[in-house]
Amino acid sequence: MSEPTHGPQEPAVEPVVEPAGEPSRRTAIQAVTVAAGAVYVGALGYPVYRYLGTAADEALKDAAVKEVTLEVADLAPNSALMFKFAGRPALLIRHADETWTALSATCTHLACTVSYEPEKQRIYCACHGGVYDPKTGNNVSGPPPKPLKAYQAVYADGKVVVSRD
Repeated sequence: MSEPTHGPQEPAVEPVVEPAGEPSRRTAIQAVTVAAGAVYVGALGYPVYRYLGTAADEALKDAAVKEVTLEVADLAPNSALMFKFAGRPALLIRHADETWTALSATCTHLACTVSYEPEKQRIYCACHGGVYDPKTGNNVSGPPPKPLKAYQAVYADGKVVVSRD
């Protein structure tokens, strides 16, 4: 006996099979979305990486350089020499009394480079008018919150050895 049927019978639906080797539209859209997301995350993450990495690089650079020897035979009294110490600007001052002072040349206010003004016997930051004492590096006036970093300076035979304390 045959089984009774209830209403018209629907034809069997066969699944759609994609040709081999060709991605579906959904797969292509997913791939593009994932790629765009990766680019977005990279664009946001790279500046943060550079910012955080800079502090570590600076610390390594600071630790690597312990001293610098400078030829100063031609440096007149009451004048200064700009040089690099650990990748940063520094200032070596030969005072009129034949003493030597070595200081960082980076203003403690907004990191501008300072200069020695022998006629006024001061170290001056042109950015915002900061003034420092040329013997000690102490901030005298203006907006700088801290003194300049001092280094040890030892003179011998026309050379000055500048080192960390």
